[in-house]
Amino acid sequence: MQRLAPPAEDGITATYEPSVRVQETHISTLFYSNGLVYKARKPVRFEFLDFTSRENREQDCHREVVLNRRLAPDVYLGVADLVMDGVPLDHVVVMRALPDEQKLSNLLRSGSHVDAYLDAIAETLASFHAKASRSPQVSASATPNAVRIKWMDNLAEMDRFAGTIIDPVLEREIRWSIEQWLDTHSDLLIRRIAQGCICDGHGDLQASDIFCLDSGVRILDCLEFSDVLRYDDVCGDVAFLAMDLERLGHLESAQQFVRSYERHSGFSLPPALLDMHIAFRAYIRAKVSCLEAQQGSAKAGDAAQALQALARRHLLRTRQAVVLVGGLPGSGKSTLARALGCHIGWDVLSSDIVRREMSLGPTRYTRHAVEAVYAELFRRARALLREGRPVILDASWIRSGERTQAERLAEEMKAELIELQCTCPQSLGEGRIRARFARGNDASEASVAVREQLAEQMDPWPEAHLIDTATSPAQTLETAFAAMTTTGGPVPAGERPDNGTRGDPVHIELTQSEAGDLRDLLRGSLADLSSEIAGTDNAGYRKNLQDRRVSLEGVLARLEAG
Repeated sequence: MQRLAPPAEDGITATYEPSVRVQETHISTLFYSNGLVYKARKPVRFEFLDFTSRENREQDCHREVVLNRRLAPDVYLGVADLVMDGVPLDHVVVMRALPDEQKLSNLLRSGSHVDAYLDAIAETLASFHAKASRSPQVSASATPNAVRIKWMDNLAEMDRFAGTIIDPVLEREIRWSIEQWLDTHSDLLIRRIAQGCICDGHGDLQASDIFCLDSGVRILDCLEFSDVLRYDDVCGDVAFLAMDLERLGHLESAQQFVRSYERHSGFSLPPALLDMHIAFRAYIRAKVSCLEAQQGSAKAGDAAQALQALARRHLLRTRQAVVLVGGLPGSGKSTLARALGCHIGWDVLSSDIVRREMSLGPTRYTRHAVEAVYAELFRRARALLREGRPVILDASWIRSGERTQAERLAEEMKAELIELQCTCPQSLGEGRIRARFARGNDASEASVAVREQLAEQMDPWPEAHLIDTATSPAQTLETAFAAMTTTGGPVPAGERPDNGTRGDPVHIELTQSEAGDLRDLLRGSLADLSSEIAGTDNAGYRKNLQDRRVSLEGVLARLEAG
């Protein structure tokens, strides 16, 4: 036996036994024995950490205990020294062993009902985020440039695995997609900083590190080796668990968790931001799986490919885009628009619904009324795009002038314009209209006569992808989706500009300009928080808002002090 001698103040004495159970990750080895867990660092070096010296491993052990006691103080007991003949050889974190069957990941696999646990996790995380440390240094890790650095560093680290472990084509698509996202969402990232969304969070929230006990949830194993990666938008922690739940095949649970967090915290999680963070977390886990595959893990390569595909899928959903789905009445445009919206999670705005809500009466198809409907459609689309939400616009798009207005909207909002024109044989289109009138439950009021009139008025639309809706609904959706995903497209590797974004991953600071802008935005956010606090009767929610206000006041004070 080897004696593990902990620091005296921890009062821990641990013993190694031959029957110990061992578990490995790419950076650690865990030993389970006698109700305790001993976690040792491997002497490894990666781009994001260096554990090759005993001193670095010891420092990281102490850092892990301090940070994880924020969420699980009764689990993290301390740091013990591994000694031989009085000489310290290494160091281990000592934890209480929790029942394996109560891991959230195992509960999901066993088919247990976890709704109440997910709500408790969301409530715990919301309270943790409200009280978490905030400062100008923490905020600096979530500026547009800082987010770009994090992505570009990870992409660079994955280059060596492309073509051997991961798909090089998907890798190019991921790079192109995130560059597009970063170019169009800087305002959203700045607003998130001003709203107090950036804090010293968890950084690695996985279902296998959450234990659902009768005495409450315990959240373990935060990311301790990089402050910059842990300093992030609260959305990052929520996205990590949502990604992991989706990876495990529980998308509905992921969506429920996100909704619960928004309810408990008061933070809004815009879809474009949430999808970007889910993609980033999936990509980080893909990198970890690549490293594990490199170390000999048999299943890690398949896991890396699945996670890479998951990252790509969510980045696709983040495209800042205006999609025009048009065509004559009966062409299937509204059916396709709804199917696309459901398939990729984008908002759909329908001219038929807008027209009905505007109560235009018998004049609803006059030129003036049509212009008013399109103006309202653009107004609603602009509001969604400002929140980073791509939008599908379902209308006839008969006249080139209306399409030109859509093009200007896309340019104004720095969004892609994707144009889809639905077509089908005349007899099929007219048959659909008659069937719709027979059912009497559709928002469209266009008759066969209106179809004939619009066909005569339709301007040429050479920019549009033609979508044949005479095929099956599944085939129509596949054709339209393929047209959307090939619009624009990844820039070939040799043509990508050097953004100069690789930087120091250890420390990021706000520029003077960023600090000045942030001061002004913080004052407005504090005023909004005070109003929200005064207007709520929910004690728990009010406490979270109050804690966040205190943190933001501290950030503002430090910014004003220079």
